[in-house]
Amino acid sequence: MNAKVKVARLSLLSNSTLIVLKLFVGLATGSVSIISEAIHSTMDLLAAIIAFFSVRISDKPADEAHPYGHGKVENISGVIEALLILVASIWIIVEAIKKIFNPGEIESVGLGFIVMFISSAVNLIVSKKLYKVAKQEDSIALEADALHLKADVYTSLGVGLGLFLIWVTNLNYLDPIVAILVAIFILKEAFELLISAFNPLLDIKLSDEEIEIIKNNINKYSSVFCNYHKLKTRKSGRIRYAELHLVFPEDKSIKDAHDICNKIEHDIKQDLNYSEIMIHLESCEKICTCDECKISLQLN
Repeated sequence: MNAKVKVARLSLLSNSTLIVLKLFVGLATGSVSIISEAIHSTMDLLAAIIAFFSVRISDKPADEAHPYGHGKVENISGVIEALLILVASIWIIVEAIKKIFNPGEIESVGLGFIVMFISSAVNLIVSKKLYKVAKQEDSIALEADALHLKADVYTSLGVGLGLFLIWVTNLNYLDPIVAILVAIFILKEAFELLISAFNPLLDIKLSDEEIEIIKNNINKYSSVFCNYHKLKTRKSGRIRYAELHLVFPEDKSIKDAHDICNKIEHDIKQDLNYSEIMIHLESCEKICTCDECKISLQLN
């Protein structure tokens, strides 16, 4: 079992346990903020389930039907997770507003306070493990799952603080107000996740930093080719794809040109993990006036 599947399974287990604990305490105390946290954790569990299956599918090698692999499954997973968070946040806000106009007594505030801080501690540990593996494996699904749990750390702390203030001030209307603040925080998280997961589905280009790495490695060999053009980049799951047209002097042999392409591909892959490079060879005679070709020939 690979690292991605192991840590995704850990997220499933922790989320399941915390949902049961929060829901039980939320119903026992009548706290809408605790119940909202239980709902948030339920969304986290659904996200963890989606992440678990998506990382297993995304690691499948390319096949005849999917020549570019299955990497975008992780992006689809991230989009679904973001939409789930949006729905949960809206539901929490609606229920909290109802609670403001119909406040109720909150019992066993101390128990709720303890459960929230236990939840924060557990999610902090699991989210760190998820982030670590997500960065190592460049997994958007695991990163999304880690983001959920990281948000849960802050929201649980917020709810815990709200319960503490209720215990000190005896102002029960603070409970739905805290729940609304939690939901707003979650909404912000959902929009950020939606953008980061959805963009690769549109084949948006790699970041400027990544493109600069590609260009620098190409330009290392500028003395032996005329120029390059039509540089295109995109990302699918964790795989970064780049393709370009490399123009050589007319008298350059195909073998020599191919060897240079291999060196460029090797250097890019050394500096940019999980990358696939496609280089199209062109002769200078076909596309230019040969001024650059003459310069290149003089250098050689």
